[in-house]
Amino acid sequence: MTASETGPARRRRVRTTGGPLSAAIGVVIISAVLSAVAPQFLSLDNFQVIAYSLANLAVVAFAQMVVLAAGGMDLSVGAIGGLTAVIVGGLMETLHVPPVPAVLAGILLGAVCGAINGILVVRTGLSAFIVTLATASVYTGLNLGITSGKPFYYLPDSFKVIGGMTVAGVPLLFIVMLVIAAALGLLFSQIGLGRQLLAVGANQRAAELAGVPVARSRVIVHGLSGMLAAIAGIILTARLGVAQPTIGTDWLLSSFAAPIIGGTLLSGGYLSIPGVVFGALLLTLVANGLVQLNIDPYWTQLVSGLMILAAGAIDRVHAVTVQRLERAERFAAIPVSAPREGS
Repeated sequence: MTASETGPARRRRVRTTGGPLSAAIGVVIISAVLSAVAPQFLSLDNFQVIAYSLANLAVVAFAQMVVLAAGGMDLSVGAIGGLTAVIVGGLMETLHVPPVPAVLAGILLGAVCGAINGILVVRTGLSAFIVTLATASVYTGLNLGITSGKPFYYLPDSFKVIGGMTVAGVPLLFIVMLVIAAALGLLFSQIGLGRQLLAVGANQRAAELAGVPVARSRVIVHGLSGMLAAIAGIILTARLGVAQPTIGTDWLLSSFAAPIIGGTLLSGGYLSIPGVVFGALLLTLVANGLVQLNIDPYWTQLVSGLMILAAGAIDRVHAVTVQRLERAERFAAIPVSAPREGS
């Protein structure tokens, strides 16, 4: 999904962007290999394990995706998820707040933390990298200060049961992820706000000239990212049945890996929600496959890093290709002066 481009340049930009296809091919290849070498891979229990992991990872990736598409980045995704997890757990355990209000308060907290990121980026003029690196430390400090590093174990059964609930054999948390994916697809394809966010990522100057409120858009996109990070923290808390202060500490790499593998442009202006889901699934299958083959799962970090390098190289090739196409179109549009008589 792109904005601020029309005609051949836009079509070529979309066509030369990997999107979900390359990630989907990777999923098929890895699934085929694991099916052949790991008999337990095709079991129903393993499918559910994959679905639970994918539900969390995809939402984490969505949180990063929306900021990347708007031309920024968010290094505080994991910190917001962890802070939300302990706040929701603390509300339920210490203050005996019912699960629904506690979850809503957690989602609101995530949106506020994200909006603070956006406001700081706009007001200070600092890069999103610097701002979110700083706020990640602030949110993590709040997390550890509130909990002293101790989890909240005694969560209500009505909350913990959500983590293992299934609908026709499909984990409820996986269905929640699909609903979020559908809502984001609607936002960025059918709603003006989503198109404005993409326009800012594609070309900020052109977006300003078109009347898009760039500053407000940056605050909104960071708020949306924070809200999604909070939901990811709540999903993982429900799955674990414990509000761990360490939730989110290992999200940074995967939050970038899944969108990049799935075709989201680092330069902004383009995202692919199916691509992000396939990218997250690819990473999930890699981690699951290492477990199935009795290989140390810490090797997942190595594989994920290599995948990011490969996807980043592809992204760079795509960007260069688009730039060349656009330059060629501009050159072709320049009228050639007719030769004068007698020359």
